[in-house]
Amino acid sequence: QVQLVESGGGLVQPGGSLRLSCAASVNIFSIYDMEWYRQAPGNERELVATIASGGSASYAESVKGRFTISRDNVKKMVYLQMNSLKPEDTAVYLCSARMQLIRYWGQGTQVTVSS
Repeated sequence: QVQLVESGGGLVQPGGSLRLSCAASVNIFSIYDMEWYRQAPGNERELVATIASGGSASYAESVKGRFTISRDNVKKMVYLQMNSLKPEDTAVYLCSARMQLIRYWGQGTQVTVSS
């Protein structure tokens, strides 16, 4: 069983920055692909960024150049640095750990971008 706990969300003005963190309770963190999803009210859950177990990263087109995903396998943490935030980035952001067909979810952290 993997437990994921997100933190770092909040209210930020357009153009601002936030850094989300996800702490994983798992024996071998490094074998999991880690992902950040987001879900806004009335919308489907959207994949925002992925960092593979080997360290390669990929992003949704809507966040490319603004968001950066990273991981620390020693601390068992994954991060999402979000810059140049827009109102349309407002959502609950969820951390996910995936290995083959197995996936675990955190509870999410709210990000609100508003003036």
